[in-house]
Amino acid sequence: QLQFVESGGGLVQPGGSLRLSCAASGFTLDDYAIAWFRQFPGQEREGVACISKVDGQTYYAESVKGRFTISRDNAKNTMYLQMNSLKPEDTAVYYCAAGPLGGWRPTWYNYWGQGTQVTVSS
Repeated sequence: QLQFVESGGGLVQPGGSLRLSCAASGFTLDDYAIAWFRQFPGQEREGVACISKVDGQTYYAESVKGRFTISRDNAKNTMYLQMNSLKPEDTAVYYCAAGPLGGWRPTWYNYWGQGTQVTVSS
């Protein structure tokens, strides 16, 4: 039974920070590329950050570079997105994802968290 459970979303003021978590069970997260996507209302999901299985490199969308950090804790089989200096335009539903190779297209990922709302507002 595969599970990928997200937590950590919520309401934060501009300039604040949040840490999102995705806890995996039924599969080993370290075997996969991992990524975070976000979805704005009425829009398709877009990539935020990825650790590729192809080259082992970490990639960020230009809009979050320098503010967000993707990581994983293999002992806990959990992945994280640390979000600092949050802006109102970061408001979205955020999704964790895992797949065999990685990349920026949602269809390249097999496993998805349920999504968690992040709202940045004063």
